[in-house]
Amino acid sequence: MKILVTGAAGFIGSHTAELLQSLGHEVIGVDNFCPYYSVASKEINAEALAKKGISIIKKDLRDEALSEVLPTDVDYIFHFAAQPGISTTSTFEDYLSNNILATKQLVDYALECPNLKLFVNIATSSIYGLEATFTEDVAPKPASHYGVTKLAAEQMVLQKSREQLFKACSLRLYSVIGPRERPEKMYTKLIELGIKGEAFPLYEGSDTHLRSFTYVGDIVDGIVSVVGKEDKVNGEVINLGTELEHTTQDGIDAVAEVLGKPIAINVIPKRPGDQLRTKANIDKARRLLDYNPQTSLLEAVKAQVAWYKETFL
Repeated sequence: MKILVTGAAGFIGSHTAELLQSLGHEVIGVDNFCPYYSVASKEINAEALAKKGISIIKKDLRDEALSEVLPTDVDYIFHFAAQPGISTTSTFEDYLSNNILATKQLVDYALECPNLKLFVNIATSSIYGLEATFTEDVAPKPASHYGVTKLAAEQMVLQKSREQLFKACSLRLYSVIGPRERPEKMYTKLIELGIKGEAFPLYEGSDTHLRSFTYVGDIVDGIVSVVGKEDKVNGEVINLGTELEHTTQDGIDAVAEVLGKPIAINVIPKRPGDQLRTKANIDKARRLLDYNPQTSLLEAVKAQVAWYKETFL
């Protein structure tokens, strides 16, 4: 199969591209190498993909006429590209253009792909709101610009499924961690500052927040499992993550254990829109995809520390 992966130089997109290629598919990546975080980190990911024969087209999905640059003979589209996370440095316009307008352009491109079997939208548990412990049929209550715009993007893709213009599904991911995690995210930041002996900035009260910290390998296994199941997943929203809950403090303790030294903490004002609890309900994923994440928090942290040391030290 010929598969397009958007955001292929990013954290989860790069892992997905690698796994798809290892399964025998022809993978084409696209990424705009946005400087939201270190472009150097994305270039490291792109180099790793290039060594495995996966090319990345540098293109902004907000541009018109994507079909003039991207191949239209693809069988699947996996759409990771987005303005990520809850950030005080990102404006609403950033989320609007990167999550909604870019997705609209990609949807228009997908309509020009005659062989398209499935459009896989990559969504987020932030769509649910401050607590994300629900089944997929619960009404979303996003509490951030990120969650609101990712919900809009999701519905834009699923609209085409409802119109029977192409088959599509949306996968809502839960607190993904592991090698290649973005530099501003919790675990990469904890590892970096822990190694340097510097204090980790912890949002006030977030040490007790509960999360379904899910290893990227388990997430990617679930994502690629939709291939060949387009009739089964068409029109569906599916949660992917672990059912195990850990506090932020558990995560800090796990990094300290792997590094072999305590992590200094600097408490900073709480962040608006931050989720209080995420616990993936994966009954549907088990039923439709035979999904069964297995990696423990400590195993995930060990893998991420090993990657960080190998890549940056």
